[in-house]
Amino acid sequence: MTSAARRITATEVAERAGVSISTVSKALSGRGAVRHDTRQRILEAAAELGYRAPHTEAVPAAFFNGPTGAVGVIIEDQFGRLTVPVLQGVIELFAERDTALLLVDGRGDPIREAHYVESFVRRGVDGILVVGAGVYPREPLRGVSGVPVVYALSWSTAGEDVSVSVDDAEGARMAARHLVSTGRTRLAFISGPQRDTASIIRLASTEAVLAEAGAELVHEPLFGQWSERWGRQAVGQLLRSGAEFDGIVCGSDQIGRGVLEALREADVRVPHQVAVTGFDNWDVMVEASRPPLTTVDMSLNDVGSRAAQAILDAVERPIPAGVERVACQLVPRESTALD
Repeated sequence: MTSAARRITATEVAERAGVSISTVSKALSGRGAVRHDTRQRILEAAAELGYRAPHTEAVPAAFFNGPTGAVGVIIEDQFGRLTVPVLQGVIELFAERDTALLLVDGRGDPIREAHYVESFVRRGVDGILVVGAGVYPREPLRGVSGVPVVYALSWSTAGEDVSVSVDDAEGARMAARHLVSTGRTRLAFISGPQRDTASIIRLASTEAVLAEAGAELVHEPLFGQWSERWGRQAVGQLLRSGAEFDGIVCGSDQIGRGVLEALREADVRVPHQVAVTGFDNWDVMVEASRPPLTTVDMSLNDVGSRAAQAILDAVERPIPAGVERVACQLVPRESTALD
């Protein structure tokens, strides 16, 4: 038996049941959605420990004052094209699970993010979801304690964290294999900045597929900006080099559209003489391209919904750490079509 001088706290119940403090709060108060088996586990833990309704000072203030069923969401880029579809997936799943979303713009600034973390914890959120601005690793949040955190799109460099991102490598392999399957093996590669993780991964995948076919790039990789303008400039370099190519793997749809424009202006027929692939499936770019651009869809909505499910699961019980990679989809269009 526990003496009167030693009162069991909600934190101890949470540790015994393997859940967060906020889940204990919802289970014992009857407020908020908690799975039946989780509620039973919490009630059993409370009974085993001799837990009684605490005085206010016995548990964190968030136990009483925080919102029920709320998750704090920090985005790195408020206007990022990749962020919006990820958030759509998050919002849709949260709506199904009656979970509130508190959205803030961290702008990728660690100090700004730390401020929001403190604010979220003070308000008693169930968990924190961090949505990155691109497909690359990032440092974990600072100052988080006792609240589960999940990273979406950009993954945490800390091995003990939970992240959900895109299977970028397999997506790039899909694009290269598609070109090889249509008989194109004299490929060139055009991407964004050489230091960017996306450029590094997509180049490695392209070269690996070519190696499987007993081939290699016909020109050294061309790195520049994630823009149509760079796509046009890169094609100019390719044509001036004298390299013979029948396919171009582009690191993004923006680059791909610029490549198609430059080839058309140079009277190079697509896809008859040269086939072109992009990456992202950005409808504004691929549908407006002439011809429409074959590309890789990163399944960003799925990334969002999987990350949202992960944070809801983490609120109730410990979940496996590491990076979950969501499969991409090849979207063939006329830029690689055969007659």
